[in-house]
Amino acid sequence: MTTTAPAVNPPFAADYDAPIPYIQRTRDYYQVLGFNPYRWAHFADVPFTPLGTPLGEARVALITTAAPFQPGVGDQGPGAAYNAAAKFYQVYSLSTETIPDLRISHVGYDRLHTTAADINTYLPLAQLKTAAAAGRIGSLGPRLHGLPTNRSHRVTMETDVPELLRRCHEDGVGAAVLVPS
Repeated sequence: MTTTAPAVNPPFAADYDAPIPYIQRTRDYYQVLGFNPYRWAHFADVPFTPLGTPLGEARVALITTAAPFQPGVGDQGPGAAYNAAAKFYQVYSLSTETIPDLRISHVGYDRLHTTAADINTYLPLAQLKTAAAAGRIGSLGPRLHGLPTNRSHRVTMETDVPELLRRCHEDGVGAAVLVPS
């Protein structure tokens, strides 16, 4: 993990540099709704640095886009329909001592082929604890962190990423596992 804040607006990679075919379908969908063509945030250069220590000695953070369960905002359980009311808009942190109640009904995923019933698919906290116990990673950070999935590149780069980096520095982590939902 880099020790300095990322550039505010690093150059995006070219639009054609997109290996996932659903990106064009998503752009088309937003245009039909009347929005400007959606521009996916991807970069020509990867803004990461090599580990400063071997992975077996590194403290690792878990970063997810899963949302804390919010009673009263509709179905958020496994197989729930898309639920925009369950979104979150600020970075959050939770202890890694226990498995928190996180859900992914607030994001678009292939609900035809999966139900999100297995929290390990979007929150591999148990697997990271196993990796730490086996010496594959040095240790797990004391907190996991949630990164919002808002569609603003500016807010992500200027607000959320610096806050996430600040929290990772507080936790003394040198590497992070990013798990987008």
